Amino acid sequence: MSRLTLSAPVLDAPDPHVLANFYQRLLGWTVVQDEPDWVKLRPPGGGTGLSFQTEPLYKPPTWPAADGAQLQMAHLDFEVDDVDAAGKHAEAVGAVLADFQPDDDFRVYQDPAGHLFCLFTREPEKPVG
Repeated sequence: MSRLTLSAPVLDAPDPHVLANFYQRLLGWTVVQDEPDWVKLRPPGGGTGLSFQTEPLYKPPTWPAADGAQLQMAHLDFEVDDVDAAGKHAEAVGAVLADFQPDDDFRVYQDPAGHLFCLFTREPEKPVG
């Protein structure tokens, strides 16, 4: 089988530059590709990035899910050292704390395009089996 490497999840947005700017400020990553309908960020030192593409028909997901509404297809999880501090930073760069928080162990936010992302701290790993 040929080698497969995940380059970057891609988020649709009405304006990929606005959304890329938000995540660049949130994460401190570098823009490595900037085109009219496409922007790609990479973390310092390389690794899997995050890309954004224009989708004029994009509709933000409804959270929590509601019958007949636009459902989320995926969300991003960010491990942080301090959920409160990371949440304040996320809000300072444009995130919105979601009204519905299903658990005390993590926080759900919406980016400027309405994509959901979670902030959490690492839990001790439990043996499987």
